[in-house]
This record gives sequence, structure tokens and C-alpha cells, in this order.
Amino acid sequence: MSVTIYTNFGEIKVELYCEQTPKTCENFLALCASGYYDNSIFHRNIKTFMIQGGDPTGTGKGGRSIYKTNVNGKFADEIVDSLLHSKRGVLSMANSGPNSNGSQFFITYKAQPSLNGKYTVFGHVIDGFDVLDKLERIPTESGDRPTQEIKFERATIHANPFA
Repeated sequence: MSVTIYTNFGEIKVELYCEQTPKTCENFLALCASGYYDNSIFHRNIKTFMIQGGDPTGTGKGGRSIYKTNVNGKFADEIVDSLLHSKRGVLSMANSGPNSNGSQFFITYKAQPSLNGKYTVFGHVIDGFDVLDKLERIPTESGDRPTQEIKFERATIHANPFA
């Protein structure tokens, strides 16, 4: 199962771990399919760390999951011991503490072992590392906000197991 993310800097193709993290993948796929992420920005970019997006408000404070919950559309972590922030290109959910996943996600620029057990890893980049290289080189201003707008233009889902 994979998704191509079209950015204004090129395409990034990610493979998802649907069997290991079904709820997280279902959420990401549904948000991609509905156009929820279309034309949103990557609001946070930290060289040698990660790039973060998935907030339709562009502030880093917004975003909801597809799940109807009592906690503002947030859902529980799916931490899998074998899925680690062990390399460049790991796709993971952003959160504001345990069990607070919504729509925001990040892609690592290198291994980040300090994140293991705290954030749900649900995929990894399989193509588009050249695009990731371009994104990492974009300068930032206060709050790690890129000085150039980085857009998540749209996504193409390849064989959605939840559809």
C-alpha cells in the first residue's frame, strides 16, 4: 500500500504499514482521499530532524482525525516495537502527548531514536528522496516555519485496503 504526495517541489511516495498500524493508516488514507490535505502547507521544517504538515490551518495547532471521539477528534497511539524512527524518510504521526493523534504527520530527515515509543510510525518514503533533500535545504524563520511555502498539493492513493 502506498501514497504519492505531490508537493510544489516534487513527488514523495510513501509505503504505509497498514497491517501493523491500521487505525493510523485508515485515518491518513481517508484524509488523503477526501482532499483534506490538499493545498495545505508543511508548517514546520527542521534540518537534520523532520518536516511536519497535515494541519489545514497552517498553524501547527489544528487538524482532526476521521474518528468521532470525545477528545477533539484525537485517537490513540499505535506504537509498534519493531517500527522505529531508525532512518531518513520515516513517516510518523505528530501529537501533543500520548494518544493525541489527529491529522498532523511528519517525515524524518535522519534517524531519531529519541522519538521511539512516543509517536506512531506508520510508513516510510520509498521514492522522492531527492525531493526530501530539497525540502531539508529550505531555510526557516522563527518557529521553524519555512521561508518558502512548501505545499502538500494533493495525494494519489495506490490500492487503498480500506476502500
